[in-house]
This record gives sequence, structure tokens and C-alpha cells, in this order.
Amino acid sequence: MKVVRHTGHLLLLCLVLSCMKPQQEEDQTQYIEREVSAIDSLLRNEAFTLAIAQSQNAAYYTGLGETAPSFLLPGEDTANVPVSRRVQKVATNLAGFYALECGLGALSAKTGHKPTDILQSIVSNQADSATVLLLSRFANATWKTGQPFHGLERIKRPIFRVVSLLPPNEVRKDYDQILAASGTLLTAMQDVGSNSLEVQMQKLRSLLHDESFAVRMATAQDAAYYTAQKKTAPPFLTSDEEKATVMTSIKEQKIATNVAGFYALECGLNYLVTTQGKRPSTILNAIVSDSISREDRDLLCRFANATWKASQPFRGLKRISRATFTPFYFLSEADIDKDWVQVKAAAKRVLAAL
Repeated sequence: MKVVRHTGHLLLLCLVLSCMKPQQEEDQTQYIEREVSAIDSLLRNEAFTLAIAQSQNAAYYTGLGETAPSFLLPGEDTANVPVSRRVQKVATNLAGFYALECGLGALSAKTGHKPTDILQSIVSNQADSATVLLLSRFANATWKTGQPFHGLERIKRPIFRVVSLLPPNEVRKDYDQILAASGTLLTAMQDVGSNSLEVQMQKLRSLLHDESFAVRMATAQDAAYYTAQKKTAPPFLTSDEEKATVMTSIKEQKIATNVAGFYALECGLNYLVTTQGKRPSTILNAIVSDSISREDRDLLCRFANATWKASQPFRGLKRISRATFTPFYFLSEADIDKDWVQVKAAAKRVLAAL
């Protein structure tokens, strides 16, 4: 009788546990959806954007061991500054290139494949779904980075969303930019196609610093955007645009510059949520407590490096020639730590807002 009774208890326990598992999975899905939706709302919240830009700016100086100055100097909240229309247009259209370059670095580090091999798989439409997902997330991050430089009102647009909530046609636009940049970059790297990883990374660094290549890439990316929409591409820059300036808000430019780390976190976080099935808050807590895996930490730093790169040309094309404007492959631990400071500061803000 005892054996029968115990067997019955075990069967009942198994039945209860089997019923609990689907419920737990459903609860986990609901938690994820709720938190992703909250982050989506933060993306289009202008007050939160200002607050996180201020905290990111302060984190930068704290990381240097310095006292952060006031975010805005007297008068800067209403002042405007002229910006070259040419620089603005080139910078806007380089987002896909910086997404691709940083994504290539991540994929190469993970697989051991050389950049040209990965590029070839992309342009021949043989990249697997995991590669497409990662590169698309990088592209969305760098695209978002450029939007506030055109005015903070752009963050309120319906397409300025957490990428996993976008319709497939909008997600496809991100990968179209990756495809276009891959073709241009592969052509530029033909001369090192048979060389080692080290040589290819040196070539990438050279291209990153090359202002004429930046303009060529931007022109090709702009044309590819129109082609993907089945439209005829207009001239990239008219003679008037070459010389024109536009007045932009100093306050908004400062916010745009300092919010790049937030967009890196948001897109990197969404990638990890999508691939690992974890709640955003779980990953954010791991970031804040420095308990996240080294692999995930490095990936988030790569996202931060991508959005930082995407922000630099808006402040002048000469900034791309700086020594730190280089593939992640060549960065020192001290430089990577600067990216981590930005990711961690953004994570604290977002976690507090969930």
C-alpha cells in the first residue's frame, strides 16, 4: 500500500509541475513584453532622453576621475549653431557602415572568420539568420544615434521604436543598409582578401580614417536607400548643399552626442533578450552588478563603440581620423572600459525607470 501511495504522490507531483511549467513560461513572456514595452516608451520620451544624456555626460567625466561640468552652459539652452549641410548628410548616411564594421568585428571574434569572408557571405545572401539578426540590431542602433542630430522631435516618430516591435518591412530597411555597405566595403578590401585577419583589420582601420572613402560610402548608402524603395536616387549633394549651413540647437546637439550610449544599450539589450529569452531587467541587473558574462559585456561594448562612431561625424568629419576611431580589435582595455562606463550608466537609468 505504501508503494502505491508513494507512486500516486509522485504522479500527482509530476502532474502539478508539468502544469506549472507552461504557466511559468507564459509569465516570463508577459514580463518580457511588459518591460520591452516600457523601454519602447522611454525611447520616445523627450524628458527621459534629456535626463539620460545628462547622466551619460556625468558618467564620462566620472570615468576620467574628473568633476562633471554643467551639462549646458548659460545661454546654451536657447542658442543655435551653424552646421554644414554636407557634413550632416555624410554623417547621416554613414550609420550603416559603422554598424557593419562593428558587427563584422563581433562576428569575426566569435567565429574566427576574416571580415572579407563574412562580407562575401552577406553580399551573396548566404549569411545565416543569426548573422542577419545581429547586424540588423547594430544597424538599428547606429540609425537611432543619428536621429536626434536632426532634432529631438524625430525620436517621437512611430518608427523610433524597440526594433523587435517594428514590422518586418522596417526591420528589412536596417539590413538593406548592411547589404549596401557590405558591397562597397568588400570592393574596397579586395586587395587584402587573401591576407591575414590582422592585415584586414589594419585595412579596415585605414578605411575608417579615410574621409574620401567616408564620402564615397555615404553616397552609395544614400543611393541604396532609394533603390530599396524602388525610387530613383537624387544627386547626393547639390552644389548649394556643398556650401550650405543649417542652424541647429546647441542643446539638442549636446543631447544627441550624449545619448548614443543609451541607444547602444537599448539595441544590445534587445538582441540579448531576443536570443537568450531573459527579461530585460535580469540583464540590466547583471550589467549594473558587473555579473554579466564577459562575452555579453564585450558585445554591449561593441554596440557602444558603434553608436559612438556614428555620432562622431556629426561633429565634423575630421573626428574620424582620431586614433581611437578604430576597429574594436585594436582598442586597449582602457578604451573598452570607457564604452562599458557608458553602457553601465545607461543601464542604471533604464533599470530605475522600469
